[in-house]
Amino acid sequence: MLLTFENRVALVTGAGRGIGRAIALSLAKEGVEVICVSRSDKSCGAVAQEILAAGGKAEHLAIDVADAKAVAEAGAALLAKHAHIDILVNNAGITKDGMLLRMSDEAWDEVLKTNLTGAFNWVKALGYGMARKRWGRIVNITSVVGLMGNAGQANYAASKAGLIGFSKSVAREFASRSITCNAVAPGFISTDMTSVLNEEQTKAVLEKVPLKRLGSPDDIANVVTYLCSEQASYITGQVFTVDGGMVM
Repeated sequence: MLLTFENRVALVTGAGRGIGRAIALSLAKEGVEVICVSRSDKSCGAVAQEILAAGGKAEHLAIDVADAKAVAEAGAALLAKHAHIDILVNNAGITKDGMLLRMSDEAWDEVLKTNLTGAFNWVKALGYGMARKRWGRIVNITSVVGLMGNAGQANYAASKAGLIGFSKSVAREFASRSITCNAVAPGFISTDMTSVLNEEQTKAVLEKVPLKRLGSPDDIANVVTYLCSEQASYITGQVFTVDGGMVM
């Protein structure tokens, strides 16, 4: 299937590495102008440069998605510069794992603020522009952990489950403006987060995956890119698990 993107501008958070980088590169290959966002100027700048070197259009922005004021100001500046931002991919996320009874308030708050409130901040910053143009695509990267839970990740699971409810609510609120909002729930993907697993842990993980392999960032990027295209105009409020069959 040939995907269609008509003069679109996308903003991808957490674009400096892993899944976010793969999404930014995939959209850029389709001719989308991509604004690469992460807390690290170096990492998101490197991805933007990679896109430019390949002949695409990109810029980068170093910002903490949990900082509501900074996001609001950045959103206004970007809309003034580009006139329209059509695609928003909320991918930025952190983990601060620990068993619930030993989890600090800070570990809980920081994960919720980045993973869930960060998405709220960017939808609030860019949603009005999409509504005024009557076209938009919002994709929130959640996790299978948000569907099934995981011991030692109460904060992460809560943030990712919250993203699912958030996505469904945004889908209902924005549908009349031809704006879709969907969630993509990765399973175990080969990224920095899984690179810390030892051989025994990786084996235990793969026992839960019917396809018997870790996913790649491109597996997620392919689904996200489709959901951002013209061809996905009748899909909204859905959760797509990309997990090798873990959740059925």
